Amino acid sequence: MELRHLRYFVAVAETLHFTRAAEMLGISQPPLSQQIQRLEHEIGTPLLKRLTRGVELTEAGRAFLNDANEIVQLADHALEKARGMARGISGQMSLGFASSVAFGAPVFDLLQRFRTRYPAMELIAREENMALLMQDLRDGLLDAAFIRLPCESSKAFNLKVIATERMMIALPAGHACSSSGTIALAQLVDETLIMFPREVAPSLYELIVSTCLRAGFTPTRFIQAPQITSSLGMVGAGCGIALVPESMCCVNNPHVTFCEIENNTLFTDIAFAWRRNNPSRTVMHLLSLISQ
Repeated sequence: MELRHLRYFVAVAETLHFTRAAEMLGISQPPLSQQIQRLEHEIGTPLLKRLTRGVELTEAGRAFLNDANEIVQLADHALEKARGMARGISGQMSLGFASSVAFGAPVFDLLQRFRTRYPAMELIAREENMALLMQDLRDGLLDAAFIRLPCESSKAFNLKVIATERMMIALPAGHACSSSGTIALAQLVDETLIMFPREVAPSLYELIVSTCLRAGFTPTRFIQAPQITSSLGMVGAGCGIALVPESMCCVNNPHVTFCEIENNTLFTDIAFAWRRNNPSRTVMHLLSLISQ
């Protein structure tokens, strides 16, 4: 039994007319009649009663129609699903997010546009620190990732910068400098600096430390926070100050104040990263939206 035989039978059963069914299928009427006869012969019972002006279903035909319809619909669904996945417009895409990009509006504006353009695509998100993201992307556990630069290990991947952010100073509310709009890093020489672990994002870590050194501020008093994002909670608790991306200023913590850095040269990029070899069409669709 071939799938086309089921399609032919469903067309005849729905129109109750061989000629109209043949027109709908785009074939001539005699071959259609022959294929239905072969189907009935294979099943071993008539499915249709031939009348002067059309046909009607036999009892066996009515029972067979329900299952035949379901099989045809499942086949059509499987076909469209396979074609959609091949074109990168359906299926799944696993995306990684560095914890510190979770507040970046450009990232989520991009994902919203992607969801609007490709509603059949399921996005599976995973938030990790930079080191784990790069490893998962390298191992094929992620299709792509939104990361924060600088990042030494990112050089093994294709990168597309989607936003550049200045770093800001996060101070405990009520700090002596919290009412200032702009602060020189040298003013923080006696402050405890809350930093994420060096292994989380070594290049960004080194950038922050070197910028402090150039400003004449030698950060000797450190408290370690698990992530850049968690440092804000520690700032609010009065544990020290932190240098964070500007997008984190959207965090509504009444115990934290954000100030700009005087003569600021400390910037960080949010980038889209993907493997260089054989990127999926879905990744290419997302990349095209970034380019727009």
